[in-house]
Amino acid sequence: MLRSVFPKAHHKYFSLPLLGPITDGFDDWLAASGFTHGSRKLAINLLPIVDRKLRRHGVDEVAKLNHTVLDDCCKALKRKYPYRAGTIHTLERYLVANGLIVDGCQGAARQLPSLSGEYADHLREVRGFAASTVSSHRRATECFLRHLEKAGTAVGRVTPGNIESYIASAGKRLGRASLQHEIAALRGFLRFLSMDDRAPAELERRIDTPRLYRLEQLPRALPWETVRSLLQSIDRTSPMGLRDYAIFLLIATYGLRASEVVAISLEDILWRQGILRIHQRKTSSPLELPLTNEVLAALVKHLKRTPPPASYRRIFLRMRAPIGILKPTAVTEAFQALVRRSGLSIPYQGPHCLRHSYAVCLLKSGTPLKTIGDILGHRTAESTSMYLRLATGDLREVALAVPGRDKQKGGQC
Repeated sequence: MLRSVFPKAHHKYFSLPLLGPITDGFDDWLAASGFTHGSRKLAINLLPIVDRKLRRHGVDEVAKLNHTVLDDCCKALKRKYPYRAGTIHTLERYLVANGLIVDGCQGAARQLPSLSGEYADHLREVRGFAASTVSSHRRATECFLRHLEKAGTAVGRVTPGNIESYIASAGKRLGRASLQHEIAALRGFLRFLSMDDRAPAELERRIDTPRLYRLEQLPRALPWETVRSLLQSIDRTSPMGLRDYAIFLLIATYGLRASEVVAISLEDILWRQGILRIHQRKTSSPLELPLTNEVLAALVKHLKRTPPPASYRRIFLRMRAPIGILKPTAVTEAFQALVRRSGLSIPYQGPHCLRHSYAVCLLKSGTPLKTIGDILGHRTAESTSMYLRLATGDLREVALAVPGRDKQKGGQC
């Protein structure tokens, strides 16, 4: 494949002392990932410079490459090639995808004590936690272990002072709700260590957690006219605009979560029956919804303009190279960019407000609470009842008069 990019000079890249053996495979991966001919040419052109830089760092074979060396090389090249140094991160993704170096998260976990991995196995096999929960707890555990390592404290000698200093530092970067989750993970880890006396017993009971009050905040809902204006502001002349319109239309029409939208595959759309299947990540229960004409048209236009490659079954993919599955965080970023371009006054930073707006719209139209809960995938009516607090107009109708107020104010409320 490299010969198609450099018909005459390909031998120059094949002969690189360090990166020569992987150059052709790297170019094949760039092409398969959706990089244009010009982008591939720019990336390969930088490889001789990268090769020299890496060899100066003492790397004489690809097997010795790691994320730290590549990151240092990228920082050094940014001074002279500020717009091309990102090629090193692209090369890093290629090396990870082909198993030539370990993933960054896995590499960090290997450098930490094996306790985090052991704890993750315990959560998965004994406690039966979901993969996302295990990942969250493991991340919090590794942050705590790094904190102890910097303090020069062994796990077996952890004191309440070490825990307090860690929570104080975590509180600077986390809100109350996030800090509560972090402390819950830390408590579980300390409890796990104390089971076989690898840490002092009952340390977890000495940790105070931020106090959160149930229903202390109202659901983040927008007026339905604002939702319509936001959808209409999307530029549907471009492939990315068609994709984003389909995504946000699905969220606004069915009240879906971002994680549920990005997980929709071709098999989930039953075109003839007019049914959309949703795999709810939060409740792990299937949900079938009727396809509206507007949603159906948006999906068809998106798929006709940007059909997924044969190796992918997801409906929504990355539009920029490297091509891959879309993450929920990408939906949040697309929502924030859309709000900026629309010029609308929307104070919320995530697409979840569209889900809340849909629920309130159903409530105001007289839809029974049980039906709203079924559509949103709630397990209990208690989860759905929080939207009642936003129906202020209906609440005013059932308000009781204040005793004695009518006499003092002459009957006026």
